[in-house]
Amino acid sequence: MNHPTLLRVPTWYGGPPDEHILPLPADAYETGLSAERGWWQVIAIESGERVYHGIGPVQIVTSRAPF
Repeated sequence: MNHPTLLRVPTWYGGPPDEHILPLPADAYETGLSAERGWWQVIAIESGERVYHGIGPVQIVTSRAPF
């Protein structure tokens, strides 16, 4: 994969979002609000694994630049 999938999450201090590389294509993840205190979550659809749980909103994007 030349253009990796990125998880963008807001920072608690209000700066630019943090980005984390995810191993699967962007369409392999589902985002939304969890029932637990209204936190945002990201789930790998096939495995059901929760890969993020925290402040939001979050975005799953494909990097515009290869790396």
